[in-house]
Amino acid sequence: LPKLVPPCEFEVNADDDDVSSSSSLDLTKCISIGHAGGLEQLRIVRLRKGIVTKGYNVKDGSPFIDEKELPPDCIILKNHAFSVNYADCAIRWGLYESAKQYVGWPICPGFDVAGVVETVGSECHNLKVGDHVFGCSLFGAYSSRVMIPEIQLRKIPTNSSGSDMLTFAQAASLPAVALTALYALMLGGHYPTPAPPSLNKAILIHSCAGGVGSMLVRMSKLLGLGPVVGVVGRTSKVEAAKALGCDVVIDKQSLSTTKEDLWQAIKEAASPYSNYKTVMDANGVSTLQESYNHLCPTGRVVVFGFHSNLPLGIAALSPWQWIGMAQRASKLPKFDPMDMVTSNKAVLGFNLSFFSEEKELVTQMLDEIVETWIKGGKLPCPRITEMEMERIGEAHELIMSGQSVGKIVLTI
Repeated sequence: LPKLVPPCEFEVNADDDDVSSSSSLDLTKCISIGHAGGLEQLRIVRLRKGIVTKGYNVKDGSPFIDEKELPPDCIILKNHAFSVNYADCAIRWGLYESAKQYVGWPICPGFDVAGVVETVGSECHNLKVGDHVFGCSLFGAYSSRVMIPEIQLRKIPTNSSGSDMLTFAQAASLPAVALTALYALMLGGHYPTPAPPSLNKAILIHSCAGGVGSMLVRMSKLLGLGPVVGVVGRTSKVEAAKALGCDVVIDKQSLSTTKEDLWQAIKEAASPYSNYKTVMDANGVSTLQESYNHLCPTGRVVVFGFHSNLPLGIAALSPWQWIGMAQRASKLPKFDPMDMVTSNKAVLGFNLSFFSEEKELVTQMLDEIVETWIKGGKLPCPRITEMEMERIGEAHELIMSGQSVGKIVLTI
């Protein structure tokens, strides 16, 4: 069992002095993953006094650090909420490339945080102790105390009476999905300079009721795109997709029942255009080729995930799942550069967890999201399923099931 669920180097035992003292509540509580595996790897641990979690871009790649080593441009956050992303499951399976490259095992996963500034570095000038903030960490967010560069955080907007416009749970639902959606739209050519009115602005968004998908729908409407066509995998998600603002919702479950052709329905939904200027695809092998086929000239497929390459609803990967993933990966389409030139189409991909050096870009996008859209009341939070931190296993099961809508947020 110790080999299956290895301990974290900095965790304390129940009989340690730090835990038995009255100050035990001040100890960082985090979720540590010892190595690749199932839900059993999601261990809630207390760290030794003074140890906090951090992202890989704070000093070395270790997920833990002594608070006394606070860099001058960082703050320590008393975290009240973090979100669960599908990427966290890939991290637990050992499939997430940036986690493998920059952290290894053990790892404290998570990207989104929201809480109260506890300590500020000497070169931090925008935040002060006591500020309510939210933002992103490059891992380390599944934790009650996180060390984060100030540049990756923003104050939670307040209303005219001085009250927060967002709860901590709402704030934690936004950063990763909003940044992912906005950068995807940037690659699509729709931000920061919108396309001229005469051009095709039809956009197809796969998995539009999920976290990133819901942000893509709302931002597409804010940027004047249309028709905005969303695809959902279950009939139960249709109304949620309509409420987000989709002009047309394609229900794959319903089409499967009636034996109608998915891609014919998608093509018809692009009217008055014959095809799409932009397709947002996080599915991978199941849709990628047809997404490309349904682009208009100068169209772009933006890829930011490969969900259909992975097993659905599986907590731990067996040898059979590995074989299945290898088979699906072998079926991924190969795009001919000569064809892309003559057809004037493009395929672009990205992963924000590699953006540690893109400080100016991330700053620009965060400012747009917070200052223009959230403060202006233009960008509502996604639908939230809120749980306590201790239900982390249940949260992972829910997001792996494909049944969740919007975002799953855990509170501490």
